[in-house]
Amino acid sequence: MFLATAQARALGDIMRLLAEADNADTLRQDLALPMLDLLRADTYVSFTWSKSTQRFYRVRALNMSLENLRSWDEYYRFIDPLTIPMMERRHPTLATQILCQSDLARTEFFNDFLARDHMHWGVNVYVFAHGQCAGDMRIWRRRERGNFDGNEIDSLRLVEPAFAAALARLQWETNPVLSAPARESASELLQRRSALSPREAQAASLVLSGCPDKLIAKNMAVGLPTVRFHLANAFRKLRVANRTQLAARVLAMIEPL
Repeated sequence: MFLATAQARALGDIMRLLAEADNADTLRQDLALPMLDLLRADTYVSFTWSKSTQRFYRVRALNMSLENLRSWDEYYRFIDPLTIPMMERRHPTLATQILCQSDLARTEFFNDFLARDHMHWGVNVYVFAHGQCAGDMRIWRRRERGNFDGNEIDSLRLVEPAFAAALARLQWETNPVLSAPARESASELLQRRSALSPREAQAASLVLSGCPDKLIAKNMAVGLPTVRFHLANAFRKLRVANRTQLAARVLAMIEPL
């Protein structure tokens, strides 16, 4: 994967924001500009998903009109041919993987909604925590830029597990009691699908939740050396080199939760 200097700088900014975030909504807004720089794109929109109401809400956006955002919620979401199929794929997905550009260009959704803000080429990523969609990033380009290439999709795939881990961590810190059953389910499933011991699986699933070592120690009622021992074993058994890779590996092993 090749990154130009500006893209490498943007990737560094993104990883710093993900590591230091203390509010999910603020994080999604702060990611807008560096994500556009990383993917050399023009428009950024991010929602969270309410499973109970089956609605997207808490929108954060850059370079998209508020009027157009309101029109999506009021009308265009009902005829949107892209969002739900892209969400169901769970990983970075080009709009053209759902609908070829010539077919999309003939829809009301494209001509009366996307075209208003010059959104021609799109890529979406939806990240999941505890079996639920915790947030997304919808990134679009003007027509003259051309579609996103494989190198840019690889960049987004690099960000995806860290984004998922950050949102999971913030969700856990906001409401750890409600998320405990989901963490237990992930730990049990991971143990069945890997060579990890029960305690190694528990520690690894807490890494997926975005917990730092101190919170893992508190949750497991053990000391920091014990946490690091279990994580070192998980790294070795799952053949990963760091926490981001571990979170991505665990997520791949337990989906769908």
